[in-house]
Amino acid sequence: SLIDNLMLSIAARHGIWQALSPLDRPEYRAEAMEILELLGLAAHADTLTGTLPEGLRKLADITLAFALDPRLLVLDEPTSGVSSIERFQIMETLMKAMRSRKLSALFVEHDMDVVERYADRVVVWNAGHVMAEGRPAEVMQDPRVLESVVGVA
Repeated sequence: SLIDNLMLSIAARHGIWQALSPLDRPEYRAEAMEILELLGLAAHADTLTGTLPEGLRKLADITLAFALDPRLLVLDEPTSGVSSIERFQIMETLMKAMRSRKLSALFVEHDMDVVERYADRVVVWNAGHVMAEGRPAEVMQDPRVLESVVGVA
């Protein structure tokens, strides 16, 4: 279940021997439920992760990162494969959770709508080189970016 996976990650954060000991400790369960609530998944705690709809499965994946208690999240296309409505729901939930935990994030994202709406700073790479960097509004005006990324000359 979602909570079992999360408790395993929490236990692993405390060391390999903790991960091999009984997982259903009250402190692990409490922390797991806090993370699930933070990401809007508490109602699905006992659900098998593979049975969740794709948007919720994306958030379930992100809970595992939160279980590690990071200072920086590194996320590779957290909204890929979901509908346009779901991608913004995922991002809104994620941004709220990050603010709550005072986390920063590094996103790899090809969805320019998501980038423009949620990024504070953007770095555009092309063929292994930095093509442009700065605030999203500035970068999206760069003719090289428009041609390469957006397809407009």
